[in-house]
Amino acid sequence: MRLAGLTAIAAIVLTVVAAPVRGQDVLGDNSMVSGAGSTFAFPVLSRWAAGYQRFVAGGATVAVAGSGLEDPPTRPALAYEPSGSLAGMMRVKGAAVDFGATDFPMSSADLAKAGLAQFPFVIGGIAVVVNIDGVQAGKITFTGPVLADIFLGAITSWSDPAIAALNPDLKLPDARIVVIHRSDGSGTTFNFTDYLGKVSPTWKTKVGSDLLVTWPTGRGAKGNDGVAEAVKRTPSSIGYVEFARAVQARLTYAVLRNKAGRDIVPSAKAFAAAAAGADWRGAGDFQLLLTDAAGDDSYPIVATAFALMRKNAPQSRTRATLDFFTWSFEKGADEAARLGYVPLPAALVDQVKVSWSTSLQPRR
Repeated sequence: MRLAGLTAIAAIVLTVVAAPVRGQDVLGDNSMVSGAGSTFAFPVLSRWAAGYQRFVAGGATVAVAGSGLEDPPTRPALAYEPSGSLAGMMRVKGAAVDFGATDFPMSSADLAKAGLAQFPFVIGGIAVVVNIDGVQAGKITFTGPVLADIFLGAITSWSDPAIAALNPDLKLPDARIVVIHRSDGSGTTFNFTDYLGKVSPTWKTKVGSDLLVTWPTGRGAKGNDGVAEAVKRTPSSIGYVEFARAVQARLTYAVLRNKAGRDIVPSAKAFAAAAAGADWRGAGDFQLLLTDAAGDDSYPIVATAFALMRKNAPQSRTRATLDFFTWSFEKGADEAARLGYVPLPAALVDQVKVSWSTSLQPRR
């Protein structure tokens, strides 16, 4: 992977001794956990925040879902700003938030320089979305090389023979393709461009992969929401967004041909298939990418969202933040799955919790 200056500047590390706390223990003036970063993870973090808020309001050691509790705490249990992975990395490094969320795994060297640590908290997919009159979700197919040529500007029309050959049953217009891409520092961009670099030598040489790249063509939009809205209102357009956002916005998502040569519709099941062979124990500091994974049923553009925390944060902030993620792992898996994400497998959750006790050293 190519690490440009921007990503090196934005390095981050987390180190904490995690003692579980009860809901009422995190109430008070400093009760609200704060985070910023990944728009890819924003839908699931929002759902988790709502459930965790009910948990905190109940003052219990287990979630109070279904209790009928109506009154929320006086302050939200989590305040999260979907500012993009790069911004989240920089904000946690500057101690502006309790955690940063990023879809870009930092290297061990960059983490050490920044005094930060990282751990994964959810897995999901990146959907290629289009706005073509008469084309429905899951009915248009792309291969990786064709997709790369579109974003390189080498394929410029929906009637191009390369697209037509993949979609013989579709009546595609003789219209110019409008490429929509992220304009901000984005982990979604990093994973998308990492995939394009793996399937297209030309992309790897001319553009590469990073949180920010120099796009050969197209228009920029900020955040997953920005790209989704731009595609939605722009005829003949194509873009890439987190899958849950594509579903929520009712966008037309594409089928992608995977490494095994099979055409795969984006779904939680297909994302889980791509993640199934991941060797997390062999990845120091959880540095692992899931793009272009092997497997007959694997969707090819799968990403992991990571949390980044400061190594020597005050103990109360560290404990409150890890309590939120503990609740999310133990009580939020079903909600993540309903949104189209893949909850971390139990063995990986255990590995994450071990990393908390060995790498995070909170300051009293």
